[in-house]
Amino acid sequence: MTGRMADKVAIVTGGASGIGRSCCLRFSEEGAQVVVADINLERAAAVADEITQAGGQATSVAVDTSIPEEVDAMANAAVEAFGRLDACVAAAGISHAGYISREPDQQAAQDRHDRQDMLLIEKSLANWQRVIDVNLTGVMLTNQSVAKQMVASGGGSIVNIASVAGRTALMGASDYCVSKAGVWMLTKCGAIELARHGIRVNAVGPGYIRTSMSGAATSNEKWVDERVKETPLRRLGEPSDIANACLYLCSDEASFVTGEIIFPDGGLIADSRA
Repeated sequence: MTGRMADKVAIVTGGASGIGRSCCLRFSEEGAQVVVADINLERAAAVADEITQAGGQATSVAVDTSIPEEVDAMANAAVEAFGRLDACVAAAGISHAGYISREPDQQAAQDRHDRQDMLLIEKSLANWQRVIDVNLTGVMLTNQSVAKQMVASGGGSIVNIASVAGRTALMGASDYCVSKAGVWMLTKCGAIELARHGIRVNAVGPGYIRTSMSGAATSNEKWVDERVKETPLRRLGEPSDIANACLYLCSDEASFVTGEIIFPDGGLIADSRA
């Protein structure tokens, strides 16, 4: 049976862990040639090796998505490796300025209400700017660079990872919330601008997901219980839940879908509208 991403080449930023890693593995299962892009090249290479050992095709590339030259080099590397570019999942992101993509996020376990430096009135410009640079500007640069390659390939699909935090304010996370709200608007703008080139642009807004970014928090039973109670489906999401949504949007099954956002959040957004 032919896979849903057969003969397609896909880049996944933030591909070394969490949602990004799950997207890389899922896309490969469906036949895609995958470029695992991450700021941590060692871990990106490990994911690429995992794919090749399973019989797929993958390569890895180091990228800081907030640096234009590195993003351009990433898109060029995809074409050099596989000849074209058909899909991209812009999953690279940080929860706060000090986040490092290698270990469970210890700060996620702390109550943002008690971190005065996280609140808007005390937040430093440098910390604010770092989150915006990675979560919003990095997504814009990624969209820009991959779109140029997709124009040459005759079209493609871009999926930007947003968040329920782009719809719902979180105490102590103004930079994160604003960045993710910006990703959603960027997605809509990209959709109408790139449609003439046969490029679709959509977004996925995860709810509470078990990832390294939330690792310390999800090991806290009280925190998990509180989040599960907030979620109508009464469980946390898994990275695979997000990867499956991204797979649909990048596949030909979504050929008439652009400028949209899907919230795989267990009903969290729906419940908040009540």
